[in-house]
Amino acid sequence: MGLLEKQKTKFIVISLLVPVTLLVAFVVVPGIDLFRLSATDWDGLSRNMKYIGFDNYASMFRDKDLWISLKNNMVYFFVHLLMIPVELAFAVLLTSKLRAAKFYKTMVFMPYIINGVAISYAFSYFFSPINGAFDAILSAVHLEGLIRSWLSDAKIVNYVLSFVSLWRFSGYHVILFMAALQSVPQDIHEAALVDGANAWQRFRYIQIPSIMLMVDFVLFDNIRGALQVFDIPFVMTNGGPGYASSTFTLYTINTAFKFSRFGLAATMAVAIMFMIVLIYFIQNFLIHKVMLREGRR
Repeated sequence: MGLLEKQKTKFIVISLLVPVTLLVAFVVVPGIDLFRLSATDWDGLSRNMKYIGFDNYASMFRDKDLWISLKNNMVYFFVHLLMIPVELAFAVLLTSKLRAAKFYKTMVFMPYIINGVAISYAFSYFFSPINGAFDAILSAVHLEGLIRSWLSDAKIVNYVLSFVSLWRFSGYHVILFMAALQSVPQDIHEAALVDGANAWQRFRYIQIPSIMLMVDFVLFDNIRGALQVFDIPFVMTNGGPGYASSTFTLYTINTAFKFSRFGLAATMAVAIMFMIVLIYFIQNFLIHKVMLREGRR
């Protein structure tokens, strides 16, 4: 091995040393410890913890309130999933020659950079039954019949919270799609125009296949975000009424810090990690299958 190759290898090893060390210290080791805790009945305070095997996993599957919380997570997932085509459409519109496009880009992305707790407090007042702005707007346009207890009606509360989540995160997805669309080589568009392709054909056969990696990431981000949503329901409803707006993460944190069942909470954390990975692999398989089918056309 020559001197240049040795220096190159040394540089690569040194460059990887810090990130690999951080990965092991803050991801691998805590992950292993999480598995260990999930097999105990630790209360978070005692020095001793009793090994109970898979009892926590059995308790978790029998917990009806946890299943209610997980069902609430699915509302966020499907609401955001249905919004992804709209976000992509906005991205296509903003990457075209639209007047005041920079202003619209700023307005779309602005909610994402605002603190989630601040957004949750603001919307708590917005939907408040006492002098809430939303009810005032409905009254002003003579739609008083639509007024509801937005944050205490179990039938609609998750959809209201999902709307707040959409308002916060949709702009982030629009910006990601815009970045992907702008990376598509311009000469491909020009060649398609010369061949007589219309806007829909360019979008269908050029832009979509070119940004499938970003679509894959946004879908994964939707899975992760939907299963880990916490701040909006915690601040706006604290999971109420009852467990009507509780989420998996909120229920896990309450199990640990409110009921001092850290072993069971660790089991829930392991479960959500496996759920995210499993759903991602299923999604990845389906996307690659679609891409292969499109490539054969």
